[in-house]
Amino acid sequence: MKLHPEILKINGKNEFAVLRYEEFLALQERLADAEDVLELRKAKRAETKKKSIPLDEVKRKLGLR
Repeated sequence: MKLHPEILKINGKNEFAVLRYEEFLALQERLADAEDVLELRKAKRAETKKKSIPLDEVKRKLGLR
């Protein structure tokens, strides 16, 4: 993604970055996607600590064989 920020200065120091609205929306969407990836990784780590049951065993317990 290519951003085209307009940098606003106060007393000679960079203080704000202004983006086109379309760029802001695209950046916001990417941040949401990144947060989703982090949550997925967290959930996967939590699942590695849980005991799993093989599919055949689940089918047998549910009488699906």
